[in-house]
Amino acid sequence: MITWIQKYFQHHFKTVFAVLLAVTIIAFVFTIGAAPGLGSADRRAAADRPFFSYNLSLQSDQERLMGDAGLSANLRVGAFGQLDGEQIQNYAFQRAATLHLADAWHIPAPTTAEITDQIKTLRMFAGQDGQFDAKAYQTFRDNLKTNPRGIREADILRVVADDVRADKVQALLSGPGYVLPADIRSQLGRSDTSWTLATATADYTAFKPAINASEKDLNDYFEQAGSRYDIPPQAVVEILDFPALDFLAKVTLTDADVRAYYDANPSRFPKPADPAKADATKPQVTPPADPAADFAAVKPQVESALRFERAQKLAAKAASDASLALFEAKARTPEAVAAFIAARKLKAKPVPAFARDGSPAELGGSSEAVAEAFRLGKDRPASDAITTPTGSLILVWKETRASRKPLFTEVKEKVTADHAEGERRKKFIEQGKVTKAAYEAKIQAGETLEQATAAVAAATGLKLEAKAVPAFTLRNRPQDLDFSVIGSLERLEKGKLSDMVVTGDKGLFVLAVDKQAPDLTDKNPRFAESRDQIASFTARIGASAVLSELVEQELKKTTPVAR
Repeated sequence: MITWIQKYFQHHFKTVFAVLLAVTIIAFVFTIGAAPGLGSADRRAAADRPFFSYNLSLQSDQERLMGDAGLSANLRVGAFGQLDGEQIQNYAFQRAATLHLADAWHIPAPTTAEITDQIKTLRMFAGQDGQFDAKAYQTFRDNLKTNPRGIREADILRVVADDVRADKVQALLSGPGYVLPADIRSQLGRSDTSWTLATATADYTAFKPAINASEKDLNDYFEQAGSRYDIPPQAVVEILDFPALDFLAKVTLTDADVRAYYDANPSRFPKPADPAKADATKPQVTPPADPAADFAAVKPQVESALRFERAQKLAAKAASDASLALFEAKARTPEAVAAFIAARKLKAKPVPAFARDGSPAELGGSSEAVAEAFRLGKDRPASDAITTPTGSLILVWKETRASRKPLFTEVKEKVTADHAEGERRKKFIEQGKVTKAAYEAKIQAGETLEQATAAVAAATGLKLEAKAVPAFTLRNRPQDLDFSVIGSLERLEKGKLSDMVVTGDKGLFVLAVDKQAPDLTDKNPRFAESRDQIASFTARIGASAVLSELVEQELKKTTPVAR
C-alpha cells in the first residue's frame, strides 16, 4: 500500500504524501510502543484491550484506528502531518469515540447526497480558489482505479461516510454555542480597529557599552547562578576501533561492480559541468543522453564510494566478530574485559570525558555511540558493535562521573561572557527608557517619529531607524508586519508611544499615529459574523471536552496496571 501511495502522491499531492507517511510511521510507533493509549508496556500480556469497536491488543485494529483517522485528517485538512504524535493519537481516539456515540444514538448511514456534499468540502479536492475542483477529484478517482492494492475508492467512501456521521454527533455535542455581546465587541475591537503606525527600531548589535566587572562582581554572579554552570554527568570510555580505512586494501572491485553501483545510484554522481559550455549569453542545447560517457566522467568517484562502503561492511563484520567473542568469553566485569583485550592483543583508545550532548570525534560523531556509553557500567562494561560514519567500534566502560558544581576558575571565561551580556542587555533596556522619553518630547513638540529619529539617536547613542506603517486592521494586516508590533497594540492609544520591546537583536518602539475603532453595535454586518465564529469555537471546545472525557474513561477500563 505504501509503495502505491508514494508513487501517486509524489506525482499529484506531494504534501499529502508526506502527511500520510508521517501518520503511518506514527501509527507504527504506537503499535510497538508502551504508551497508555496504543501498544502495551508488557509484551507478555496478551489480554484484550477493548476500546469502543476496536481491540487495542490487535495490531490490525490499531492499524485500522490510526489508518482511518489519518486518511480522514488528510482528506479534511491536508497539512495534518504538522501535528505532533500526541495530537494525531488524540484525533484518532476522539474520532472512535464520536463514531461510538453515532452508533449508540442510532445516527443513520449518510445518503449519497450527504456524502457528495461532504466530498465537496474536503480540502484535498480544492482548487487554487479554495473551492471544490471536480477535475482534481476525478483524477484522484482514476488513479485509485488503477491501483492494484492498497487504498481503494471504497475505503475513501467508507471514511467519508463515517465522517458525515461523526460531524452530526459533533453538532449535537456542540450545541448552539454561547457568547456574550461584550465578547463580540471585544473581538471586533481587536480585529477591525484601523491602525496607522510609525515604528522605530534600535539596533542591539550596534550597542556596545563599556562594562567593567570586578572579580567580586563575577564571583557573586557565579554564586547566584544556581545550577547554571553545573557540569553534567560525563562518561569516560575507551574504544576498540575498527576504522573502515584499515579495510580498504582488502576490498577488490571489478569494472562490472563499479558500473552496477553507478547504475543503482546515478543521482549521487552527477556529471561534472563543462566550463566551456557555461556561457549564459549563448543558447544552450541539451546533448543526447550518453550513459557510457556520463559514467566514465565520474568513474573514479564511484569506485571510491563503493570501495569505502564495502570497507565499512568489513569493519562492521570485524567489530561484530570481536563483540561475539567478548560475549562468548563471558567477560562481564571491567577486569574480565581488560583481560580479553590483552589476550587478543587489541588496542583500546582513550576518549576524553563527554556529556550526553557531546559528540567526540573519536566516536565518529555517532549519537548512538554517545547514548550507548551512558548505558554502560560495572554490570555491563562493554557495548555491542556500533556502526559509525567512519567504521565500527566497541565501547569499553571506564567510569561515569556524576554531575558536579565546578570551581569558579574552571568556568570563569564563560561566567565573564555571560555577565557582560547580561549587563549589556540591562543597559540597553535602560537606554530604551531614555530613548522613549526623548521621542515623546519631540512628538509633543509636533515632530513625527521619522523627523525626530536623527536627533534622538544622536542624544542617546543608539542606532535608530524609523518608518511609517500605512493604515491596516488585524483582520487584514500586512504580511511583513512584525508580531512584536501586534503585541504592542493591545495597550496603545492614539498619539501614544509604546515602551521599547526587545526582541532578538533589536528594540522596537511603536507610535499610534491614528486609531479608528469600528462600529461595535449589532448594526455592523461583522457583528453577526464574529458572533457566529466565537459561538462555533466555544461549541467545539465543549464538544472536544466531552469526547476527551469519554476517551479517558474508556482507556482506564483496560489500561494495564504497572507492577
